[in-house]
Amino acid sequence: MKSLRAAFFFLLSFFFIFQLFPLSFTDPGTPEDLAAAIESAMSDEQALAQTFMLGWVGAEPSPLIMDWIRDRNIGGVKIFGWNTGDTLRLARTVGALQEISLAGPFKIPLLVATDQEGGWIRHVKGSTSETPGNMAIGASGYPRDAYLAGYYIGKELAVLGINMNFAPTVDLFTNRDSVLIGPRAFGSDPVKAGILGAAFMKGQQAAGVIPTAKHYPGHGDTDLDSHGVLPKIDVPFETLWERELVPYRMLAVEGLPAVMSGHLAFPKTSAASVPASLSSWFLKDVLREKIGYKGIIITDDLMMNGATAWAGSLSRTAKQALMAGNDIVMLSKTPNLFDPVWSFLVSSMKDDAEFRLRVRDAARRTLVVKMRYLKGEGKVPYIPDLKRVETELPDSEGAAFFLNLAARSVTIVNPAAAVFPLTPESAGNVLLAGQYGDFFRSGKAAFPNAATYSYSESQAASAVSGIVPYARNADTIIFCLSGATDLRVLRSLEGLHKKVIVLSILSPVHLESVPWVSGAVAVYSYAPESFAAGFSAIIGRIPAGGILPYE
Repeated sequence: MKSLRAAFFFLLSFFFIFQLFPLSFTDPGTPEDLAAAIESAMSDEQALAQTFMLGWVGAEPSPLIMDWIRDRNIGGVKIFGWNTGDTLRLARTVGALQEISLAGPFKIPLLVATDQEGGWIRHVKGSTSETPGNMAIGASGYPRDAYLAGYYIGKELAVLGINMNFAPTVDLFTNRDSVLIGPRAFGSDPVKAGILGAAFMKGQQAAGVIPTAKHYPGHGDTDLDSHGVLPKIDVPFETLWERELVPYRMLAVEGLPAVMSGHLAFPKTSAASVPASLSSWFLKDVLREKIGYKGIIITDDLMMNGATAWAGSLSRTAKQALMAGNDIVMLSKTPNLFDPVWSFLVSSMKDDAEFRLRVRDAARRTLVVKMRYLKGEGKVPYIPDLKRVETELPDSEGAAFFLNLAARSVTIVNPAAAVFPLTPESAGNVLLAGQYGDFFRSGKAAFPNAATYSYSESQAASAVSGIVPYARNADTIIFCLSGATDLRVLRSLEGLHKKVIVLSILSPVHLESVPWVSGAVAVYSYAPESFAAGFSAIIGRIPAGGILPYE
């Protein structure tokens, strides 16, 4: 009886102390201990809110996203390309959202995440750097290039108050017809992807940004896009383990803090038809138990058809995602405050003890990562300094590095062709043909007297015949090839028997279907630096030392 009375008075005294001195994110203590204490003090709804990461539509934050932060104290926000045209406005927005979050009961900052992979995928535009991208890093082959790419991308994000990046992409370049991955991959070799992914991760961490590897367990072996459908990848687990999962196995050893789960089905594994993002076998049995991963798991956008089509509704999808082992559910749009996706989960916590414990575990895991990265020296500022935004973007050191990376990664695809270097004298009358303004700017710098033929995506059908009269008047055609649309235009030149040089951007696989061209140089993005490097290699100003990063 005395022991019960003593326990009662201890709990009562703890209650009064908590009322006078409430727990706060800023309190001292190890991340694990403080996270556990705060999670224990949270209501079920407060814990659930930490598992939500929401986006909003438009350049300005909507009143609704502000309400979710103020009234619910959600765990994070996701910044998409439609939010980022004006860099200063974005910085003000991040600061405003963090101010609201920090005024919450536990003073917990938001995870502010985006997709800034480099190269093709650059959601934060405005004044940030355009970069050569992952496949260029794979072509150069240097882990230091991956480290510095991660560092400079992270450094720019940190200036804007963005503390989490959904990168590195460690999907493999397995399916050459993929319209989603392509040059986002480091290449086809899983060990090389793991080494470069780990280096990129370390660079981001050095900049204070939380790296997130994606799309677990691997989106590279399909030509379908999980935004629209649920891709089914028919490989056994043994293949996955020795191929797609190798980078995750390597990164887990290096202390990877976050993984994004992908909406992908693997029917020949134990998950059967269940998307990996909703599969406890993939997330708990494989990722956590077999691989030994300790960080947090975040879903890809749950509003993608690849997720909701399987579960039947967004509410059921969100519950299944959390039960499967995800710690954060990400939604690209902001639901209403009392949308079923919220009310159903709150109700489920009351009725389902197992689900309640899983949500509270997810909240604790999320708090641990926040405390490791969003506290102390070197953390990304909660409120961006607008003067720094104006003066430090794009990063000047980063610009020099990305130009050097572009130069190191340039690849002559058919080195046996004796057409390089191509000088203005040996080229004769030159025609530059393509879709990109920076292609023509760099091309005219290399060949000042060149004629030009420009077309847009919507004009490609007419360009198939429209380019021919221009090409007949040229001795050499330098053609910019970026995808299937350009390929149709390029093929119209085959019967003219002209010297055709291709500058390939993004994925160079399309070159395999035009073996008749006189020569080809591959760069891996449409960044200005990539075009400059490509033309510099064509005219022999720099050596083309890159190697195609796939077999």
